[in-house]
Amino acid sequence: MRKVLVVIGSRANYGSIKSVMRAVRAHPELKLQIVVGASALLDRFGSVVDVIERDGFVPDARVNMIVEGETPVTMAKSTGLGLLELPTLFELLKPDVVITVGDRFETMATAVAGAYMNIPLAHTMGGEVTGTIDESIRHAITKLAHIHFPANTLAAERIVRLGEDPSSVHVVGCPRMDLVAEVTANGGVGMDADWLEREGVGGHLHIDQQYLLVSQHPVTTEYGQAEQQITETLLALKELAMPTIMLWPNVDAGSEDIARGMRKFREHHQLDFIRFYKNFPVETYMRLMKSAACLVGNSSSSIREGAFLGTPAVNVGSRQDGRERGSNVIDAPHDRHAIAEAIRRQVAHGPFPSAHIYGDGKSGVRIAEVLARTPLHVQKRISY
Repeated sequence: MRKVLVVIGSRANYGSIKSVMRAVRAHPELKLQIVVGASALLDRFGSVVDVIERDGFVPDARVNMIVEGETPVTMAKSTGLGLLELPTLFELLKPDVVITVGDRFETMATAVAGAYMNIPLAHTMGGEVTGTIDESIRHAITKLAHIHFPANTLAAERIVRLGEDPSSVHVVGCPRMDLVAEVTANGGVGMDADWLEREGVGGHLHIDQQYLLVSQHPVTTEYGQAEQQITETLLALKELAMPTIMLWPNVDAGSEDIARGMRKFREHHQLDFIRFYKNFPVETYMRLMKSAACLVGNSSSSIREGAFLGTPAVNVGSRQDGRERGSNVIDAPHDRHAIAEAIRRQVAHGPFPSAHIYGDGKSGVRIAEVLARTPLHVQKRISY
């Protein structure tokens, strides 16, 4: 029985791999191992580890690897700390395969540790094009990985052009679409209004009205501009005065600048139509996305899940530059008036046709089957 170890370092990580974890656990020839670390352990980022455990998963280990401060320096140090801690856990758990997700700094630490320890590395969401340092990290991990699980054909073609063996590249779709498909099956998009009221802070929402769902993260290559950037988005929201559900940012460099901008805005304006949240259970977030009048910010979810759902979206700034998107997305610069006008346009348009750019909702089972059947090796021969 092959042991498949998944490293989860953030709320985005978990949403991106949950269906794979379920499929691996259910597969008769695979054994699931779980390591939870980084911001997934921290209360101020929503204690994702608690959500993981409520979903019925039992972590085999936890790893503290965040150097606080949310600057480029602490981001680099957190990567190094992960690289110090993860090899010890890999040695103890002795996995046959390690799965690393996407393009974050904890993902890089996972990839380097696994590669140096001669553990076959599987990588999801490779081959995509975006802005920020994520672009470089994603392709660097591709060069370390032995099994590739891109979301679509274009991403797979880029992986092959990077010199990877085509037989190691499996176009399976993005596991996040599995959760979207499940949540929205048979029109099931109901939400717990009491939970929303209990968990958030700020204004009081009525989700039976049209509302905005906002998620904006720092752009690491534009460090120092994050507070000004989030302020422009918040002033656009003030101008629109629509009921708004807003998430706190992730742990990337510049996170504290965004959080400071949000706190200042909340204290100075005290608007009763915006409510702030640290984190959502994955299924709750999907339901909110499905029912939202418009998705706003720079999260990839508005482009990936948003395309599947057909939810109107306004992508702000450069963080998702180059990422393949559907007709549901329009772009806006960090300018309050441009953002407000783009939101008005999208709300007026309403839902778009569903587009399966990033998968059809069946990725987890496909990935588990490949992990069970594919020959494992650690020696790579790269094409030049």
